[in-house]
Amino acid sequence: MIRVFLAEDEFVVREGIKNNIRWEANGYEFCGEAGDGELAWSMIQKEQPDIVITDIKMPFMDGLTLARHIKAQFPQIEIILLTGYEEFDYAREAVRIGVARYLSKPISGENLLKEVDAIAGRIRERREERESAKKYAEEMRERTEFERQEFFRNLVTGGRELSELLDDARRLELDITALCYNVLLVRVWPADETDAGTYSEHVIRADREFLMIAEELGAIVFDRHLEGKALLFRADDPETLDGHVKSAAERMRLFLEGEKNIRYFGGIGSPVNRITEIPRSYAAASRLFAKRHFTDDNAILSAGDTATDAQEADFVLSEIDPKQIDRQKLQEFLRRGDAGEIDFFLDAFFAGLGKNAMRSTMFRQYIVMDTYFCASEFTEHVLGASRDDVELPNASGETFADADSAAAYIRRIMSRALELREESFSGRYRDTVQEAIRYIEEHYAEEDLTLNRLAAHVNFSPNHLSAVFRQQTGQPFIKYLTDYRMNAAKQMLTTSGKKSSEIGLLVGYRDPHYFSYLFKKTQGMTPTQYREGRNSEETAS
Repeated sequence: MIRVFLAEDEFVVREGIKNNIRWEANGYEFCGEAGDGELAWSMIQKEQPDIVITDIKMPFMDGLTLARHIKAQFPQIEIILLTGYEEFDYAREAVRIGVARYLSKPISGENLLKEVDAIAGRIRERREERESAKKYAEEMRERTEFERQEFFRNLVTGGRELSELLDDARRLELDITALCYNVLLVRVWPADETDAGTYSEHVIRADREFLMIAEELGAIVFDRHLEGKALLFRADDPETLDGHVKSAAERMRLFLEGEKNIRYFGGIGSPVNRITEIPRSYAAASRLFAKRHFTDDNAILSAGDTATDAQEADFVLSEIDPKQIDRQKLQEFLRRGDAGEIDFFLDAFFAGLGKNAMRSTMFRQYIVMDTYFCASEFTEHVLGASRDDVELPNASGETFADADSAAAYIRRIMSRALELREESFSGRYRDTVQEAIRYIEEHYAEEDLTLNRLAAHVNFSPNHLSAVFRQQTGQPFIKYLTDYRMNAAKQMLTTSGKKSSEIGLLVGYRDPHYFSYLFKKTQGMTPTQYREGRNSEETAS
């Protein structure tokens, strides 16, 4: 309801305006009155009405001064000035201040109500516009997050030119301008893999804490879904950058150590001086981050840590501990690792064996065969594929006469196993996404169709479905749903005589104003303009 306040020093006029207009019956709340400008200003600050009707000539504070104060502090409040003086200077000052109406007294209640109605119409339009914009922003948040992830991927892989990165950053309202940069990767996951509910609570708290730390230290947070978070730190000098990164790592450690039944791991990259060098910082962070596959300890490692850079002793075959050859680490990586991490994983895997381990012909052959059996068993028993899809040692003529050839083979078969995993998962996910798409096509007209509801239908978590849906369709769920609804609406606009509000309801938008707002936002024109344009095209043809 639109709220109206009256400031008028003449009691008879004030009572007439207050009592001769049926405010509530016409959709207004008469929220207060005052007999002078000073008292009115105090009450307006408290009540914050939508419309203020005020006389110009009042004691203690005149109407123009009151209007000036209102517009300075509450620019959204509309003002109607009443005056018995038809002087040009008053009118000119009223226009300069931003007064909505400048009316001469006496004025009938009927005419005053007409002026109030006209102003109220504008207020309601602005409200609807703000509400629509807010709703649109909320719905597009998933799309924006997807674009942020794409930006980060391009930033750390060197997939875009500098000018393109700067344009993308500007569009996403990300300030990446600085003189030095560093990357911190961190992930939180349950100590007990079956404890998904508790994990979600921990992740929510961790996300909130990471965002707070990032805001305080000037870092940008990027969501990497199952791989956790990436924080991009930037500063104008190396000392500040180093201080921010160390402070963030320490605060994360303190927070995460207080969370029970979870594990965490992080890697800090090396500082760089250019945006185009950020991939080098990311690679250093990823190399340390990959060490999580080789330890049960919680840690956030940095390149300068003594423990991280320690060199292993020379390898002596008789002294090797068989526990260092941990097949479970390989199997776990094949199940959950990322293809982009293979090099980092194997670097850490080989280092754990001892720096001279792969020089031993016997040990090298053993590691090659053990890795082959691990990959082929994973392919056959976990993926249900044929172990023949994994290249048999020496089938390509390699003899693994040195450490490099053996390492190259191991990289190759692990890459192949992960390719088969992705193909297998892609097939399973393809069926899930196809079912989700069928559900969208059947239920798109229902306003309460959300990602959560769709996830429940296909028995996925919302976050998992969101990632899979983007992977399979190339776009976020909300954009897919919006595009589907808009296409259905365009079809109805050109094949039926239904009103725009009816069509909006039929494609899932109960609020006709929001449907019109969204249609114009996505199609570049109103539903009416689209209908008229298509009709004109058909007539011309």
